[in-house]
Amino acid sequence: MAKTLVEIKQGLDGNVGKRLRIKANGGRKKTIERYGTLAETYPSVFIVELDQQENAFERVSYSYADILTETVELNFTEELEAVSGEQ
Repeated sequence: MAKTLVEIKQGLDGNVGKRLRIKANGGRKKTIERYGTLAETYPSVFIVELDQQENAFERVSYSYADILTETVELNFTEELEAVSGEQ
């Protein structure tokens, strides 16, 4: 797990265009899980384009602080396939 916002941003910069799964805290003990593609990174936020067949809206944005505070968890699909393939 990255320890600073700069390290988190640098890690995401190298993964632009890759598929990912987002697990986000939806409040009141509710977890939201979505799939999409990391579209862009900016100095304070990153944007994910969501799969249209599963979601009502096209894009969501989160701050790097959301990852740092573990409000949002990202798993890139290559990592997911590697973990499921090992079992």
